[in-house]
Amino acid sequence: MLSLSDGKNLVKLARKTVEDHFSKRELILKKTKFKEKRGVFVSIHTHPKHELRGCIGYPHPVLPLDEAIQRASLSAAFEDSRFQPLKPEEFKKITFEVSVLTLPQIIKVKNPKEYLKKIKIGKDGLIIDFGLFNKGLLLPQVATEYKWNCETFLEHLCMKAGLTVDSWLDSKAKIFKFQTQIFKEKEPNGEIIQT
Repeated sequence: MLSLSDGKNLVKLARKTVEDHFSKRELILKKTKFKEKRGVFVSIHTHPKHELRGCIGYPHPVLPLDEAIQRASLSAAFEDSRFQPLKPEEFKKITFEVSVLTLPQIIKVKNPKEYLKKIKIGKDGLIIDFGLFNKGLLLPQVATEYKWNCETFLEHLCMKAGLTVDSWLDSKAKIFKFQTQIFKEKEPNGEIIQT
């Protein structure tokens, strides 16, 4: 478990990486104490409307946490295909959120309807793996923000993977769950809290 102090440092690292990119135009990795490999996502939101402006990350612990955050923050700001690249004039009007993931664990079921009892809304994030080209991930806070129940969460997970909404009922679908520690700015470059 990371402390709030650690979380504050991670959010500041995400913001500083994007800020530096506007002047340097290249990633010069900053070395920190966060060397453990962890899955992580960086989300950027507009302020005060809290509309998503970019979200990219690593579901699995493939990089040291500090490097993963720096790479994910740049990708969220400039490479999320759902949005135009972030412009310098937007920088003071966005907030950063860092979600540090536990290792994803497959949810074992005999009948797909059992997923509805094994997923906790607001606590569990989900990954669906449906073959080589159909994978999707939703962070736990997404279900909470949209007030989805478990079935709706699974349907949106399928859509994120480019599947039909009922693909989670298919025996070929592998569904994993994970938990997160979430640290975010309350306002641009402002107080950082854990939620």
